[in-house]
Amino acid sequence: MKKVGLFFGTFDPIHNGHLTLANHFASESDLDSVWFVITPQNPFKLNFKMLPNENRLELVQLAIKGSTKLDVSTVEFDLPTPNYTYDTLTHLENKYPEIQFALLMGEDNMVTFQKWKQYQSILDRFELYVYPRKTQYSIPVEFKKHPKIKWTEAPLVEITSTDIRNRIQQGKEIKSNLPLEVWNCILKKGFYSN
Repeated sequence: MKKVGLFFGTFDPIHNGHLTLANHFASESDLDSVWFVITPQNPFKLNFKMLPNENRLELVQLAIKGSTKLDVSTVEFDLPTPNYTYDTLTHLENKYPEIQFALLMGEDNMVTFQKWKQYQSILDRFELYVYPRKTQYSIPVEFKKHPKIKWTEAPLVEITSTDIRNRIQQGKEIKSNLPLEVWNCILKKGFYSN
């Protein structure tokens, strides 16, 4: 059975840190591939302005062009909102019964994972591949040795999409943090400029 890691995020914009993590899991773990699952605008955070879904999709497609182990999913664009990870996983599991899905998530998400919708059911049905974050977090004891949670030695990524957006608005150099085609598209279309 094919095993796919799901990397959820707004990817606003996708950057080299995202790609470093995805490529690490696609080549250094038992995953066959990684799908970037682009999350739509959160209806409860409408004051946070992000690029429209189709623009973020375009940037992810440019970033992974030519890769045989990375793909993109727009599954959440068509699901009812507000949407929860559990609902997306259930939908994907039903749509692709021949694929075993796993979640890729930052260590910071484990702090609040108990508050996720149906978190126990997620743990019963899916493996979690947890990558480290720069800040140390107080992780609930039940997760530290859980058999479905894999604490990985993935590279530590320090850049964030927020940093990149802020640097673009301030006119600072960020080209080295983005795939060239992503940077060219952002520049050409004026994304994130004031």
